[in-house]
Formats: sequence, C-alpha cells, structure tokens
Amino acid sequence: MKVLLVNTNLMKPPVAPIGLDYLADSVRAAGHEPALLDLCFYADVKACIEAACRWTPDVIGCTVRNSDDCYFASGAFFLPGIRDIISSLRSCSDAPVVLGGVGFSVMPEAVVESCDADYGITGEGEEAFVQLLGALRTRSGLAEVPGLVFRSERGLRRTPAAEVDLDRLPPRSRSFVDNRRYFAEGGQAGFETRRGCPMACIYCADPVAKGRRTRLLPPPRVVEELRSLLGQGIDHLHSCDPEFNVPLAHAQDVCRAMIEAGLGEKIRWYAYCAPAPFDADTAALMRKAGCAGIDFGADSGSEWMLRRLGRHFHAADLDVAARACRQAGIPFMYDLLLGGPDETRDSLRESLDRVRRIGPDCIGISLGVRVYPGTPLADEVKRMGPLETNPALRGDRVGNEALVRPVFYLSPELGPDPGILIRDVVGDDPRFFLPSGPEETRDYNYNDNDVLVRAIRDGARGAYWDILRRMRTA
Repeated sequence: MKVLLVNTNLMKPPVAPIGLDYLADSVRAAGHEPALLDLCFYADVKACIEAACRWTPDVIGCTVRNSDDCYFASGAFFLPGIRDIISSLRSCSDAPVVLGGVGFSVMPEAVVESCDADYGITGEGEEAFVQLLGALRTRSGLAEVPGLVFRSERGLRRTPAAEVDLDRLPPRSRSFVDNRRYFAEGGQAGFETRRGCPMACIYCADPVAKGRRTRLLPPPRVVEELRSLLGQGIDHLHSCDPEFNVPLAHAQDVCRAMIEAGLGEKIRWYAYCAPAPFDADTAALMRKAGCAGIDFGADSGSEWMLRRLGRHFHAADLDVAARACRQAGIPFMYDLLLGGPDETRDSLRESLDRVRRIGPDCIGISLGVRVYPGTPLADEVKRMGPLETNPALRGDRVGNEALVRPVFYLSPELGPDPGILIRDVVGDDPRFFLPSGPEETRDYNYNDNDVLVRAIRDGARGAYWDILRRMRTA
C-alpha cells in the first residue's frame, strides 16, 4: 500500500518527528511504500497537501506529537490546527486518516473526535500500524489491531494496546526524515534508549502514552542508530527517554557501548535525568560517552512538595546530583514545576532558595501544572467538583470535562499572581529561566522561540536550555 506519513508539528525551532522515522522502517519492512509530507518547513500548508495527495496514497498517517505546549504562560493549543490539516487532506484524498504519536496517545478518543480522523493507534505504532494496513487492505480484522481507536455503530471503540519488543523491530535507518535539515534548523537530533515509565508522578502523561513497563533497547542498537545519524553529519543529539538514568544499569551499559564504539569523541549529546539514582560513576561514564549536558527533572526543592507530586527521590538528592556533575565537568540544569497541589508561598520559596544555594548552571521554572487526562492529578481534580468552579484551575475550564484543551493547576495558596513572588525571590539572578516576562531570553518556552531560531541559524547547536545558557555567558 502507498502510505503518506504526515508531520503536523509546526513548532519552531523544528523538532524532527522521530516517531515517523521509526515507523517508516517498519512500514518498508512489511512491503509497503511510505512517503513523507513534512509540513514543518512550508508556509503554504494547503499547497503542500495538494501536491502530496497527487501521489494518491491508500492510507494517510498523521503524527500528533503535542496537543498543546504544556506551558501555562502561553496556553498554546494545537489540535484546531491539526484538524484544519486533516480537513485539507480530506478535501483532496479519500484515503482513511490514522492518528498516532505521544500527544494523541494521552487522550486518543478525544483527539480522534476533535480532529475528525478515521482511526488512531495508541502507544507504539511500529507493529500496530502495519497490522492496521493489512486490515484495511483485506477489510477485515480491525478489532484485532492492538491499541486501535475506530468508529463503530456504538461510537468510538479502543482495543487493548500491546507492548512492542524493541529488539524485534527493524534496524533504525534514520533515513526517512530529512534529519540534516532538522539539524541545520533545529540544532540537534533525537534518539531513544528505552520506552515506558514506571514512575508515579501525579501529573505526568508519559505512563499514559508510553506504558508503565520499562522496555530497553539493546545498547548495540543504540550505537547503530547514533552511527547512522553521525554519518549524516549530525553530531549534537538529545535522548528522548523520559529519564535516561532509569534504570541506572541500562544507562551505564549504553554509555559503555558508546565509549567502546568511539562515539564519545565524535558526538555531543544531552539527556533528561532524574536526580536519583545518580552518582559520580554514572556522571563520569556519561561524560566519557560524550554527554554535554543534563536536564534534571527536579520539580521542587521542598521535601513536602516532592512527596505531594509523587516523586521518588528526595530534596537532598539534588545536592548529590550536582556534586556528581561538577566532578565530571557536565553542565546541568534543574527544572522546577511550581504551583502544584498544596504548594504554599513557603514551599515555593524553599524550592527557589535550595536550588539557588546548590547553584546549577541554570534553573527552569514552570509555573502551573498541566492537568492531563488519565493522570492521578486529573482524578484528584475531578473529585473536587466542576472544573469551572474550581479556584485552583486556570485555562479553558468551561465545557472541557475531558481536559482536552489546556487546563493548569495553580495552588490558590500562592495568591492571585505568584509570578510576582517568584520574581521577588529570584531577582536578577541570570541562571533562572522565568515562566514569563518581557525579557525574552529569560523565557524558555521552546514553542516559536525566535531567540533560539536565530541562534541556531547562526550556528548554535545542542539542547535549547544550553544554547540559551551559553548566550547569556558569551
């Protein structure tokens, strides 16, 4: 079958649709013919769609990477734009439209309905999408496709999802997407070493979208993928794992494989990590493997708030991680998530004072916690009563019981404008990225960030927080 795979993510700086790169390998291996319609780089979306549909695809697959930018200060919502893209696809093709991706998998039925798609694949798509292609070709067996959302006489149905054995997938060629252009205009490329997240953070949608059981990619396959990207001239990368160091032994094995392959001398890569488990030996291995920076999901410096958010580590672990990074010579940042349930002015101040004392290279502040369906926070919010009368919620609360449109939890204990409190505590400390404000270089929302776009155009490479950090110290 002829399969048109569409990247609907228009954010800038551009982020390569790694899921489509992986999916295309499986589609090809099954004997089908994939083609890419990447809307990220073109202003005239409709003209691009019309040109692509002249290829007469049999099936159209659209990736939904994000439903919104998860950032309270902007509240950007992407599904209306994706619906417009699908409408344009329908105007020039009769092929069924299938949705997938992380943003889709968080709330699949709602996104299928909102975007007027025919089908959707929740979770991992490499095997399920290929099975769906077979079912569409034979017009039978839809209900046997794992993780499929489809329309029936009784409304939308969803079949149970199935986890993929990552070692069983075809080799990752990274040849479908124009990774060279994404590197030139986006400054980095992504790769993954595992899938699934077993953590119990009350707000996080990763376990909803990717599953709770951790599945590991064999280190030699990670090396093979990195070599493919390096062969395309891409030497700055970022792991797409929720937390690279969980489980710790696998992260260490990946680093050893990279070192043995000589990649540590040729590439620079960044990672999201948890503050624990993390130690000096792990930091040294990562540095030797080419790690150029770590973004720690610290969330809070308050022990009480870490417990309240469902985090598995302790406030003291922030100090341990900092010492390990300094000893290894790895730049690092802490990401704080402030304003969650029961956050007080005292706990907020405690968090800011602690990270200031520890002194990471930079500190990101997100104010307000996006409430995603399927998370413990969403269940808690629903127990509180109607969204529109809940004083802790900000955003689109009316007629949004499914939480599809952006809604954020912001503790009433912080008062009407907690941003003022944050600015009073932070002052002019240049290490802090603020949740909003007139200084554009102190706002690290990466959605349509012109500062980053210009810096990458002028040659900057690496993680976006590190590019901004280096700009401040230049």
